Amino acid sequence: MPESRPDPDRLLARIQSEEIESGRGKLKIFFGASAGVGKTYAMLSAAHEQAKNKRVIAGIVETHGRKDTVAMLDGIQVLPLKEIDYKGKKLKEFDLDQALIEKPDLILMDELAHSNAAGSRHPKRWQDVEELLAAGIDVYSTINVQHIETLNDIVGGITGVRVWETVPDHIFDSADEVVLVDLPPDELLQRLKDGKVYLPQQAERATQNFFRKGNLIALRELALRRSADRLDNEIVKYRKDNSVSNVWKTRESILACIGPGDEAENVIRSAARFAAQLQIPWHAIYVETPKLQKLSKKGRERILKTISMAEEMGAKAVTVGGNDAVESIINYAREHNLSRVIVGSGALSSWQVWKKAFSESISRQAPDLDILKIAQGTSSFNISRDSFDIESWIWQLRAPWQSYALSLLICGLAGVLATPLNSLIELPNIAMFFLLAVVLVSVKYGLGPSLMASVVNVLVFDFFFVPPRFSFSVSDVQYLFTFAVMLVVGLITAKLTTGLTYQAKIANRREQRVKSLYEMSRDLSGALMPEQVAEISQHFVEIEFKAKSVLLLADDDNQLSEIVIDKKSNLQADLSIAQWAFDKSKEAGNGTDSLPGASLLYIPLRAPMRTRGILVIDAPSSTRLKSPEQRRLLDTFARLLAISLERIHYVSVAQSSTVQIESERLRNSLLSAISHDLRTPLTALVGLTDALEMLDAPLTAEQHEIAILLREKALKMSSQVSNLLDMARLQSGAVQLNKQWFLIEEAIGAAIKAVESASEGRHVTVTLPPDFPLLNFDAVLMERVFINLLENAYKYTPKNSSVSIGASVASSQSVEIWVQDNGSGLPRGKEEDIFRKFERGNKEGAISGVGLGLTICRAIIEAHGGKITGKTMDGGGARFTFSLPRGNPPKIDVEDQ
Repeated sequence: MPESRPDPDRLLARIQSEEIESGRGKLKIFFGASAGVGKTYAMLSAAHEQAKNKRVIAGIVETHGRKDTVAMLDGIQVLPLKEIDYKGKKLKEFDLDQALIEKPDLILMDELAHSNAAGSRHPKRWQDVEELLAAGIDVYSTINVQHIETLNDIVGGITGVRVWETVPDHIFDSADEVVLVDLPPDELLQRLKDGKVYLPQQAERATQNFFRKGNLIALRELALRRSADRLDNEIVKYRKDNSVSNVWKTRESILACIGPGDEAENVIRSAARFAAQLQIPWHAIYVETPKLQKLSKKGRERILKTISMAEEMGAKAVTVGGNDAVESIINYAREHNLSRVIVGSGALSSWQVWKKAFSESISRQAPDLDILKIAQGTSSFNISRDSFDIESWIWQLRAPWQSYALSLLICGLAGVLATPLNSLIELPNIAMFFLLAVVLVSVKYGLGPSLMASVVNVLVFDFFFVPPRFSFSVSDVQYLFTFAVMLVVGLITAKLTTGLTYQAKIANRREQRVKSLYEMSRDLSGALMPEQVAEISQHFVEIEFKAKSVLLLADDDNQLSEIVIDKKSNLQADLSIAQWAFDKSKEAGNGTDSLPGASLLYIPLRAPMRTRGILVIDAPSSTRLKSPEQRRLLDTFARLLAISLERIHYVSVAQSSTVQIESERLRNSLLSAISHDLRTPLTALVGLTDALEMLDAPLTAEQHEIAILLREKALKMSSQVSNLLDMARLQSGAVQLNKQWFLIEEAIGAAIKAVESASEGRHVTVTLPPDFPLLNFDAVLMERVFINLLENAYKYTPKNSSVSIGASVASSQSVEIWVQDNGSGLPRGKEEDIFRKFERGNKEGAISGVGLGLTICRAIIEAHGGKITGKTMDGGGARFTFSLPRGNPPKIDVEDQ
């Protein structure tokens, strides 16, 4: 009977997990292949059942105007939506705070993949659901197959329609229950035709595009398969929790066994073909037993190549350690519920016929598994099992010549020490000295010298101690039996002792690796800067892999650069190879299949959100890094590095965001206070200068000139204060757009007139297409845009120069308008910076201004749903171009003349 007692560690982990989950709410997802299959209706039906015993609230339910669905909301409390201001529009979104205050037993959250409007606490609705679950509230939700992250591109390829709202797979997989709401394609198309899915006009377009029968069949299959995958994971979890040992053949599954023989590649290729035909995932396993740890270099390279090939063919390749390969394979198959095991035929040589075949051993110990034997292949490059064993033995016998010499010395020393005792003790006791010498040699020098010592000790014992002495002849035939036993005992002792010593070294090495990994994890958890991470990385690679390394960090533009630390590495990485590895998120360089001619190894640092950089390693031996244990250690190390870099990045983002938010808040408060306090006296100052002109006593010419200059300066300062006030209002979100349909030339004309006094002889040319459409904008704010652009042009162009304003219809969705001058143009490299607050093109110049005009222009244009950019023209001069949406202007009735 197989062992059915649960693993204590796994049982403890399960108890701890249950304690954590006990305070969380339960998530139930209603899952469908497409819109219209009845997910929301099914969710509401289930909610009515729960409402008999629980308090149920509809947080957000999208009825899409379907009468049957609307009727199902009767009797369920609906949570009021909150309004969010977004670009001058009022959007209604789910009120998370109110839901947490209400704290019902169950809340309905339709369309799990929905993106919340800007200004909401979370950008995604599934994040709202996570907070509700953490608060102990049960949640019902719905989702379509195209919204699953890993299936999004597949659905897009099938239907030609790519949706951008997705849900991470772990949210779907971690749901406590998933209900598949299924509907045959013909019935769904009939519902669409009857207007039960979309309005008639929408339904007609949907039938021609997304809702084609072939698309619906494919989506239905994807939904069924994804549901089956999740059920398969639940089965594996249930079997682990309940210590079920036998495999449940609920689904086709394959486990390919990689062995040291030459048939391993055939096994992998056959398993890959079976998996492709059945369209199922598959696993590949290599069990590293103590015997296989002593394989020759060539044998290890062959196994590593096979493991790599399995991964390339889509397998989940694993390497496990164990004393019994059969037991390890059976345990892995049962743990992952893999019912079909594929092994090589493993033809035995003539002197191995007494051994039980590997496949028969698995069948005898695990009758619940199906065993498939693959023929050994007849390729010319195959090596026989005998030659493989001989090569492995030769590799194990290798040792420095000094070890053999010292072994002979120990054997001679044993003979010298035993000589005085020859007359005092019996010969069998003398033989113990030589067996002790074999043990010492085995512990110290390995298998080859110990085997030699076993033979040499028998010869020394025969020659110097067995009568007649100093001869290899014997006086009693029984001594031959003594020699044979002594030789066999010596050989067995040598073999066992060297094996135990080797296993002790491996165990010690594993302990050192775990200790180093722990220390490195501890150091990384306290790192606050990328330079610290790079220094920890260099130290760890140098200690564990005896190699040099350098860390390349990616910036916001995905460009790599070396992290400079005090301990400068003389390793020169090829940035072109590193960039390729980063862009492809694939290993490259020495020992890989990509750019293998490179001398260095380039490893992408993949973090949960994105690839953070590249670890470059200069290893003396690429084979050392390919060993299974070293490879796992390197992968774990690279993963920890990536997570540390991502943590530091987001800590930096959080800090800078906090500082920026507080700075903006303080700046806006200051601007608002200053602008209000200055505006009144400036307005009074302009009024006083006008009053001077109206005095009964006429002003002298000098006084008149001073009054004019005073008025101009006061107006300039008033304009700057207006900009400050506008900026503060725009940043605070207090400005509401009063959008109406206007001709753009009205705003242009008003702006030209407003800044006429500042033109100083500059000529403005306006060129508009005769069929330029009406635009929907706030006339006051749009006039401010043109005023600021014209003032900016006047400041940076010579007197009597020209400024042109033009427009064109960019597309059916937008128009483009530009203001161009013939000045010196924009500062090189600052085309984007000049739109920031308090950023000026010439900071040290004598031109007045505080650097807010262009910032206000961008804020106003973006509030209208457009974009604004600036550039220097080839012939000289700056050109500012902004776009505005066309919309659908009303038709103007032309009266008959």
